[in-house]
Amino acid sequence: MGDIDDALDRAGQETFTREPPKTLKGRINYLLKQLKTTKGVAREIGVSQRSVERYRTGERKHPPRAISDRIDAAVRIRWQPQVRKRRQKQAATATGITIETRAQFGYTAPIGTTDDGRFRRLTVHLPPVYAQRLFDARAAGAGDQQMRDIVAEGLQEVYFKDGGVRAQGLEVSLNSIDYFDVSF
Repeated sequence: MGDIDDALDRAGQETFTREPPKTLKGRINYLLKQLKTTKGVAREIGVSQRSVERYRTGERKHPPRAISDRIDAAVRIRWQPQVRKRRQKQAATATGITIETRAQFGYTAPIGTTDDGRFRRLTVHLPPVYAQRLFDARAAGAGDQQMRDIVAEGLQEVYFKDGGVRAQGLEVSLNSIDYFDVSF
């Protein structure tokens, strides 16, 4: 997964209206409800079927950290999908998304202006059209570079060109990301 894909996952998780189950037993039972069998849960989290049964009954309460992290990730992926979809639809049609990043931007600019790439820290609200393009690209299995290009285009139009008011002919690319966060 890339920086942008991870940020979209985090943003989706921030929209939860209720927290996912906190106990191991509660998380395993939730996964059983979603995946229907202990074999399916075992395959999902990478343990034996017997281990899942032990976690479920409380016979084993403290799995290794790596397994605990996989259980948590499996629960969060499936938790409140309708809430997540509703927030994404709202961002894509009405509210847009907010990008916070520290990244190196590259520029292709007219002669007489600087085209030196440099790190900038930006917090920019992008309109719904860019949110929709980003969600569509992600759903279509787009790579990290394709999603970076969409974000760069949005930042170029909204921040650097100020909606077409300045910096005509400027082309912006997102070269290196120090950190990236999305909220919607």
